[in-house]
Amino acid sequence: MGEGIIEATITRWLVSPGDKVALDQPLLEVATDKVDSEIPSPVEGTLSRLVYNEGEIPKVGEVIAIIETGNGVSLLNGEMEDIFTGLISEEVPDETFLKQAAQGIEIPMPEGTITPHTELFVSPLVRMLARQRGISLRELGEIRGTGMDGRVTRDDVNQYLIHRKPRESTERFLLPLEHPDDQQKTAIPEIMPEPGDETVEMDRMRKIIAGNMIRSKRVSPHVTSFLEADITALAEWRNRHKEIFLEKEKVKLTFTPIFVEAVAMALKEFPKINVSLAGENIIIRKNINIGIATALPNGNLIVPVIKNADRENLGGLARKITDLAERARKNSLVLNEIRGGTFTITNIGQYNNLTGTPIINQPESAILAIGTMIKKPWAVETPEGYGIAVRDITMLSLTYDHRVIDGALGGGFLSRIAWYLEHFDTRREA
Repeated sequence: MGEGIIEATITRWLVSPGDKVALDQPLLEVATDKVDSEIPSPVEGTLSRLVYNEGEIPKVGEVIAIIETGNGVSLLNGEMEDIFTGLISEEVPDETFLKQAAQGIEIPMPEGTITPHTELFVSPLVRMLARQRGISLRELGEIRGTGMDGRVTRDDVNQYLIHRKPRESTERFLLPLEHPDDQQKTAIPEIMPEPGDETVEMDRMRKIIAGNMIRSKRVSPHVTSFLEADITALAEWRNRHKEIFLEKEKVKLTFTPIFVEAVAMALKEFPKINVSLAGENIIIRKNINIGIATALPNGNLIVPVIKNADRENLGGLARKITDLAERARKNSLVLNEIRGGTFTITNIGQYNNLTGTPIINQPESAILAIGTMIKKPWAVETPEGYGIAVRDITMLSLTYDHRVIDGALGGGFLSRIAWYLEHFDTRREA
């Protein structure tokens, strides 16, 4: 399911018990982290039993179905096909046994069976939760995991916090606003609808977005810098070449690929912006993977990612941006196309917004917002001195994580983006 994914919702089974299945035949659809994916069969055989039904949420690695093959029984799970080798005999276990085994619950083992290894593995989600709550890796090692192979899960961490004894820690600087030992939650006043109000439950994607936004604000101290850029020459070049570009590349020439190109060049010069924070370690990303925030028809938001954006020319960027945006609106992106971003761009100017202060897309450390392009009086330098002219101006705003990016670094990076836009090579071919 991809790095960091720990659970998924089964939205639809495509086969039923008793059906013959072929190798790599789609068996079910799952929803995870904004993307719906099809899960193929790892073997050929007959679907014997469903352990999880539609609407249920198994964790990665848990058994969700049983497929009978000519050589015995195969457990369909999200990580290792043979994780319970030795637990399965000629008699197929019942669903309760399978669910308990998949979740790491202690079960009396038949003699001669193989027990899964219990080496400590900390998923990115658990590692992040521990960092937020001031739990060191040493403490994580003391938590008894109930996940697959004895792994520590989110629920295990929460249970540990409930019974945790107060202790001094040297890792407090990474904590959110609330103290990890403070179990008192701020009371949220109950909001009652008035006559005529409509109550609509958040859909799955909106719940994910809401959780991500809250987590980002709690984890990262946000700082935003602003800068206006004169993109008159760039805009004139685009107007002259957009028809030629459309004929050549078969996609429209918008401003987005030009901004992506400028950001990618600036990131190569400012690698300390292209980073993620892991505990007390700063990870400087080798690849420049730029996410493009995309509004969906249902009002939600998704961020498809252009991998290695610095290696693409303007035509390649335009084609990839158009393709990802179109498939995002059709809900046909795959999980890998929304993961792995190292920097995000959001265009808030399409609705005539001058500027904004976007929230960082974790685990990235910065995000750029592009405001609307407006014509305004601007001081320009002429051979006779400075004068006033009407120019095409856009406002750029960079929000960054102040734990790893200070004002000088963030301001310098933003200024470099503006420099690339203002000194766009108008002699280049489309």
